[in-house]
Amino acid sequence: MKVLLDTCVSGLLVRPVLVEAGHDVAWSGDWESDPGDEIILAHAFRESRVLITLDKDFGALAVQHGQPHSGIVRLVNLATREQAAVCLLVLADHADELASGAIITAERTRLRIRLPD
Repeated sequence: MKVLLDTCVSGLLVRPVLVEAGHDVAWSGDWESDPGDEIILAHAFRESRVLITLDKDFGALAVQHGQPHSGIVRLVNLATREQAAVCLLVLADHADELASGAIITAERTRLRIRLPD
């Protein structure tokens, strides 16, 4: 699966784990500067990448403002060392929902899945 990790997600810890599992992973932390949430979400959509973030603002951009996206995974209250494992599970178990444009909020013990309207 094609994935874009937001700057707030540890690209140094999460990216290698996802790449090893066969995912095509980009990290916005590699960019020269942070262009802002709208540009990051648009970039992920242009490249058909699921955006993985800690930031709830992306959900608002998608739901309230109708900005197109290719799926969003928001990680909530997870230690950095837990992020990669949760990402692997969500990407493996919910690939179809994400491909349809779902927004998934992943916590340690629960997932919330918002399917597109």
